[in-house]
Amino acid sequence: MKCPYCGSESIRTLETRDSQNNTIRRRKECLNCGRRFTTYEYIETVELMIRKKDGRIELFDLNKIMRGLQKACEKRPVTMDQIRILAERVRQDLMMKGKDEASSKEIGDLVMKYLKNLDHVAYIRFASVYKQFEEPRDFQRVLKEVRK
Repeated sequence: MKCPYCGSESIRTLETRDSQNNTIRRRKECLNCGRRFTTYEYIETVELMIRKKDGRIELFDLNKIMRGLQKACEKRPVTMDQIRILAERVRQDLMMKGKDEASSKEIGDLVMKYLKNLDHVAYIRFASVYKQFEEPRDFQRVLKEVRK
């Protein structure tokens, strides 16, 4: 890094602070001219895209996952923090794959994986919508899976 005033590369950092939105603010001083300035560092992320069943592509939306989880967990002993953590785990799993696109099926499968360990009733509720249950035996099949 060079001083924006004199171009010297002799810089020292005076103070570092975490700012909002995963940004780091650094207060610096040029050892040559003595002037101070501020720099900001942030993580550059690639937006994750989701391929829907019908082929459409849309931007990944963590809030959409949380809304689905809230409906499944309604009147269940599941806190908003647990829902937030589960949704964030799904996002992290997708990001760790290193791809810039994922299918809605991948998301649903991850949600089911984590929800099964959190609350069985919420898991069955979510499965009924995600897997589009049409018959009582669809519920019976998932109930047998949960009992194992």
